[in-house]
Amino acid sequence: MANEVVKAKMTVDKDFKIAEVDKRIYGSFIEHLGRAVYGGIYEPDHETADEQGFREDVIKLVKELQVPIVRYPGGNMVSAYNWEDGVGPKQDRPRRLELAWRVTETNEIGTNEFMDWAKKVNTDVMMAVNLGTRGIDAARNLIEYMNHPGGTYWSDLRRSHGSELPYNIKTWCLGNEMDGPWQVGHKTADEYGRLAAETAKAMRLVDPTIELVSCGSSNSNMPTFPEWEAKTLEHTYEFADYISLHQYYGNRSHDTANFIAKSLDMDNFIQTVIATCDYMKAKKRSKKTINLSFDEWNVWFHSREQDKEIEPWTIAPPQLEDVYTFEDAILVGSMLNTMLKHADRVKMACMAQLVNVIAPIMTETGGGIFKQTIFYPYYYTSVYGRGIALSPVVHSPKYDSKDFTDVPYLDTSVVYNEVKNEVVIFATNRHLEMPLQVDIDIRSFEGYNVVEHVVLEKDNVKATNSLKKEQIKPHYNGESYVQNGNVTTILPKLSWNMIRLNKR
Repeated sequence: MANEVVKAKMTVDKDFKIAEVDKRIYGSFIEHLGRAVYGGIYEPDHETADEQGFREDVIKLVKELQVPIVRYPGGNMVSAYNWEDGVGPKQDRPRRLELAWRVTETNEIGTNEFMDWAKKVNTDVMMAVNLGTRGIDAARNLIEYMNHPGGTYWSDLRRSHGSELPYNIKTWCLGNEMDGPWQVGHKTADEYGRLAAETAKAMRLVDPTIELVSCGSSNSNMPTFPEWEAKTLEHTYEFADYISLHQYYGNRSHDTANFIAKSLDMDNFIQTVIATCDYMKAKKRSKKTINLSFDEWNVWFHSREQDKEIEPWTIAPPQLEDVYTFEDAILVGSMLNTMLKHADRVKMACMAQLVNVIAPIMTETGGGIFKQTIFYPYYYTSVYGRGIALSPVVHSPKYDSKDFTDVPYLDTSVVYNEVKNEVVIFATNRHLEMPLQVDIDIRSFEGYNVVEHVVLEKDNVKATNSLKKEQIKPHYNGESYVQNGNVTTILPKLSWNMIRLNKR
């Protein structure tokens, strides 16, 4: 082990339970944006395309991630989208000017095709309705089309389009980022709250079993945050089950220490939304608790300048194609940790997005596919972070950065899988120069031993992956051992780690 290390301690106990992790916390997002759909999941001329034109190499990687739910069809795009344009015979579908991203939408892929793709990758769908240019009528027609068995106009139309059985979509977003002035049909909090409540009532009359997500703030820097949450919940509290949070981070100043601390901002965002929801619960004398759907989150800043060069009204141009660095993967790992630490209230989350557009998976049109740096923390946390989130007691040295004080070098989350007799520790060492030795008290897990210690590390924080070269991928040579109810582990400098313990 290294001679010079920084030291930290933590205690992991099976009784320190936060909550059962809702698997939907590992969800993702496909919007009709850039090459997410056309050239991403769908490319009929590709050598791996199946009979419906879906790329099977993409399907394989999405299945590898075990994505439990995917939000669709937007995003900003949904706020001016007529869902009827994307159903029925393809040759009859209109081409539209898509106002959110100023491209031409061919509608070659629509609701039914996307539902077929979702089935192929074993995921559920979180469907968003348009509360920008439309409202109650379009939403109640869509849910009738999707969820009603038959014998009515819209349900029989679905059956005529080849889907005899209803899709039974259970999770619905009441619009998207309606607090944002950039949104087509942007509304004040009261305007949105009233429309969302009335739309929710109509949708629930069609299908009382659905869950609904009310629009929260588009990010924690919005001037209306958190007043937007309080005002909209005045109207939607009775009808919504969740409120949404969206947040993206970037590193324009190239300050790594500050950038990798931004998960602290995410934590504060979550805590503020929880506090606002619980204030409304008290105000309304309600017994119901509103949970959180963090249905857009990621790093996003690399592609913003090149996106300004895109010619308007082209079809599926490359947009938001961030090529992720090693330090981006470090922050993504900590963002996942942050949501697991709030597993009692964060029940759903969607990494935005899944393919090509600010995504863990990148494809070349007509060519290959590769895993971005951020693929790996997402993959390991999704696959192994299932079970009960535990609250470890952590003692870590700290540092200050430009925007944050008392940033712990050790950022961690812990998941206990009782069925598999497995404890999984996800740990980031934020120290840019020194390894971190962590002594972990696991006395309540007698007989547990280290199965594997996966490490993501790289000296060059700006290193990226590409089709030609995968510079960032995990290795399995992490240093961890158990002795007398204690795990001693060495986390390399600036690294993301997964330590898996099992009772054989």
